[in-house]
Amino acid sequence: MIIDTHVHLDDARYIDDIEDVLKRSIKHDVVKWIIPGADPKTLKRAIALSEKYDDIYFSVGVHPYDASSYDQKYLEQFLRHEKCVAIGECGLDYYRLPDEHEAIAPYKKMQKEVFLDQIKLADKYSLPMIVHIRDASLDSFEMLEQTKPKKGGVLHCYNADEQLIKLSKSGFYFGIGGVVTFKNAKKLIHTLPKIPLETLLLETDAPYLTPEPFRGKRNEPAYTHYVAQKIGDILNIDYEQLCRITTKNALRLFDRIKA
Repeated sequence: MIIDTHVHLDDARYIDDIEDVLKRSIKHDVVKWIIPGADPKTLKRAIALSEKYDDIYFSVGVHPYDASSYDQKYLEQFLRHEKCVAIGECGLDYYRLPDEHEAIAPYKKMQKEVFLDQIKLADKYSLPMIVHIRDASLDSFEMLEQTKPKKGGVLHCYNADEQLIKLSKSGFYFGIGGVVTFKNAKKLIHTLPKIPLETLLLETDAPYLTPEPFRGKRNEPAYTHYVAQKIGDILNIDYEQLCRITTKNALRLFDRIKA
């Protein structure tokens, strides 16, 4: 059994064939899914999917790119839902900074404030976090080290910064997706053996970051097994064993998921 711990099934690209997407997923033993709450505009669709399908779960949060539209009260109304398993995806992303130099500091400040507020929500509701980090490892590390979220979380689409592995001691896991199959993933492949096995999680980030051999096409949760195969090859671990380990890890972190 495989759990895709980060898949945007609420994306418009799945509206017309969601049933077929899930069937293909199950055919490849990917049988549970977590939809990360990255965009409040699609959150209600994520919740509707979780209520329709027993093994779909969701999280509630705002992506750092949407920090300016953060509305705590709107998000908070969904946090007691029985299928809500985490806060996020939230975090810091400095990849697209404002063109005006004087606007960069306020932009970073806003992201930090919104991220901190979601850390507080995670603690208030005893939920783990799904954390997005891009070109912001140092600030993210410092914030998570200082606040130490009670339930920890997962670093989604882990970016291979070795400093962040230290967060494994604070209850954080590391989500590995299709990027690990890319030809330019040398840094991640080098870093992967240094991550504690008991903190590895599988994800796709579908419909984005499609793994080889389907790169360039729409990603699907069924492709999580390609991620598992690649990780197993890198770590010299049997595929079935890796699936058991990562599923056990996911159920430990997201403890609202029914085994």
